[in-house]
Amino acid sequence: MTNENSIQEAPMVASFDIRHLSAEQLAQLGVSQIAYVKPVTVNGQHGFAIHAADGTPMAMAGDRDVAMAAILQQEMHPLSVH
Repeated sequence: MTNENSIQEAPMVASFDIRHLSAEQLAQLGVSQIAYVKPVTVNGQHGFAIHAADGTPMAMAGDRDVAMAAILQQEMHPLSVH
């Protein structure tokens, strides 16, 4: 015998067409999952800037490997920008 209260429904999955994202929605894609590293020069010193997917500066590192490790430590996916 099945109790109506015990029936579990599958969670609803939101469906959307990526071709119709607003500029704001597009900017938010991957913000908490992706970070990118790019070489920079600050006050004559070469280093590597770490930015969120939306371009927000997050940190600086003196070495590319350290920058990539810092991103991985935060459970994010690192990408390089040239």
